[in-house]
Amino acid sequence: MKKLFGKLGFITVLSALVIAGCAGDSESKEADNKEQAGGGTLIYGRGTDTVTLDPHNIVDAESSRISKNVYETLIDYEKEGTDIVPKLATEWNTSEDGKTWTFTLREGVKFHDGTDFDADAVVYNFNRMMDESHPQHQGDFSIFGRTVRSLLEEVKAIDPHTVEFKLNESNSTFLPNIGITTFGIISPTALEKFGEEINQNPVGTGPFKYESWQENDSLTLVKNEEYWIEDIPKLDKVLFKVIPDNSARLTALKNNEIDLMEGLNQTDLPTLEGDENVQLFKRPSANVGYFTFNITKAPFDNVKVRQAISYAIDKQGIIDTFYGPLAVPAKNMMPPVIWGYNDEVTDYNYDLDKAKSLLAEAGFPNGFDTELMVMSTDRVYLPQPQKVAEAVKANLSGIGINVKITTYEWAAYLSKVLNKEHAFAAIGRLSENGDPDNFLYTMLHSNSSSNLSLYKNDEVDELLSLAQQTIDKEERNTIYKKVQELVHEDAPTIPLAHVESAMAGATSVKGYIPHAIGYESLQDVYIQK
Repeated sequence: MKKLFGKLGFITVLSALVIAGCAGDSESKEADNKEQAGGGTLIYGRGTDTVTLDPHNIVDAESSRISKNVYETLIDYEKEGTDIVPKLATEWNTSEDGKTWTFTLREGVKFHDGTDFDADAVVYNFNRMMDESHPQHQGDFSIFGRTVRSLLEEVKAIDPHTVEFKLNESNSTFLPNIGITTFGIISPTALEKFGEEINQNPVGTGPFKYESWQENDSLTLVKNEEYWIEDIPKLDKVLFKVIPDNSARLTALKNNEIDLMEGLNQTDLPTLEGDENVQLFKRPSANVGYFTFNITKAPFDNVKVRQAISYAIDKQGIIDTFYGPLAVPAKNMMPPVIWGYNDEVTDYNYDLDKAKSLLAEAGFPNGFDTELMVMSTDRVYLPQPQKVAEAVKANLSGIGINVKITTYEWAAYLSKVLNKEHAFAAIGRLSENGDPDNFLYTMLHSNSSSNLSLYKNDEVDELLSLAQQTIDKEERNTIYKKVQELVHEDAPTIPLAHVESAMAGATSVKGYIPHAIGYESLQDVYIQK
């Protein structure tokens, strides 16, 4: 067996803060240190609500934002990167053929309901996802477009603190995938008690416990007093507040109604950079915003139509007008910050004459009518979605395509695009584990349920499957670059932008580090007034 990781300790005490003022003012110092130690409520402003509190059925970032703090996975990612670190597992080994993985579990961990976390709990969770006859098997249980059953042959407990995973085939993405929120470990006792209603009654091992949820308004978590890391979490409570409009959210921050906010308009950055009452954060641009065709629907089943539209959209103009300085045009279906990116691909430049020529060759010299679906609220990868849609409509009118825009609130919108009800739609993806497979297989393999374009290219499928079975990183790198070339030619999607998203918070918020995957644990955050 090959050992891949040893035990890591955890830093549980923050460095002492240097307090300005008179050295003799001990009462003031004690008060400041007490504030630093934790306590209080953090109000987190966000644009849309959570969809589900069942981690095994998560399909959106806002649900993962909550799950990341209530549930834990066997492994995790570094605070400021995607390198793998221990979490509920302290170490792991793999067989030479890469098909058997053995995890040593952390001892002394309890679920929020007081029951023990152990190997049986891990097995119960994975059997729930794998076994259709399992009493708690409610949901799709897919991971990046593939069912968990298709990935795993068996999961079994070797002893109370050792669990073994047998894969159907060697898979280079297995270890990083185990850290995504989909594989958060739920209390088996809670699953048996609540059944499908676990969606409303989450019970994990994480730093925060679920308290309440007022849909489309607020969701509240409270400190897990029995958490396995000493002096963590720092906060007593976290309240996630839904404020759909970015500008309204910023106003709430300035009025001290919230402490931290997602979705800051980049056009507001210049006025905030000199504001001593606000601190700015930047989330790394491990994302892609894109338009997807449903290529099973005419006329988008014609590659020349798709290429024509790609030439007709003024990406840079849209970014300059609606995104801001932290966004760059996209040409591939994965961001440049992820390894395996192919910078040699030449983008479809904005060229109406070329677009008209291709459209005529496709048999549509006078254009056609179509519908563009967009979500109603801003996303990291698509700020001001309705205005962006209007800009695309104006672009396409230049080649005779008449666009009708339809808008839906986030949960309904997500359901429609996942069910492939669209002909042409705007959507995006955030990195969940820092691996190219997380973008390319998920969005482009014909077997993936997250392939929203219903794209099928036998060579692309073969290459993406080969990359999953290839351990050597350089070989995988070569494969992914070839895939991006093939996909670019077929144009099943139009990559629009990669965004280093701006965030803002009160200066009293300390210890917060935005993560590239789009959400993070708040266990180390504290408020210092």
